[in-house]
Amino acid sequence: MTDYSPRPAAAPVGRMLLAQTALETRMLLRNGEQLLLTVIIPTVLLVLFSAVDIVAADGPGKRVDFLAPGLLALAVMSTAFTGQAIATGFERRYGVLKRLGATPLPRWALLTAKTGCVLVTEVLQVALLTVIALALGWSPQGGPLAVAGLLVLGTAAFSGLGLLMAGTLKAEATLAGANLVFVLLLLIGGVVVPLSRFPEAVRPVLELLPISALSDGLRSVLQYGAGVPWSDLGVLAVWSVLGLAAAARFFRWE
Repeated sequence: MTDYSPRPAAAPVGRMLLAQTALETRMLLRNGEQLLLTVIIPTVLLVLFSAVDIVAADGPGKRVDFLAPGLLALAVMSTAFTGQAIATGFERRYGVLKRLGATPLPRWALLTAKTGCVLVTEVLQVALLTVIALALGWSPQGGPLAVAGLLVLGTAAFSGLGLLMAGTLKAEATLAGANLVFVLLLLIGGVVVPLSRFPEAVRPVLELLPISALSDGLRSVLQYGAGVPWSDLGVLAVWSVLGLAAAARFFRWE
């Protein structure tokens, strides 16, 4: 005999995680401001600076060989830090996180879904920028495993910092602070201006920034064909541990 009695229960965690990741990704891709930040700005900078002699690049090859690794790093920062901080900050302000925290979806799964959304978006960004850079004459060197390691650690570092900002500041302060940090790191992080152009007194400090480590590591592999950039990976690993630990400790859901 068939049993038609109701069985109210939460879906398996894996299914909830996939559904939330898909929802987060759709929301991000439908947000015009987020697309401007994560896709259009890096693409425009890549095309503009590659075609126009605005920035003198270091190292061998064309300007695009110098610019492409730095703008891949910028794409990671724009998604994992700036975009995630702003979106999460306003979700916290409007009570979205509080309501999601009351659902069967575990809080760790919610943060994992946000990280999954970031990774999906970054795959699309890297694919788009790579195609455009190759069309502009980019000749990448080095191994893909080193590049993947740098991108993953860079994502972890910027995600931790973005969640820390979103979970501790008001939404308006997060919006202003995240955009300000984005512009500052774009200018002083070795993305489009080589760190060698800065005074020697400040260069050691700039080299410890996560964006500097990510752009320098990607450039050493993709432009110079170097092996695994352990020093840059070490800097990113420290930022990852500190950022994620601080976010876990101080993040406020309400």
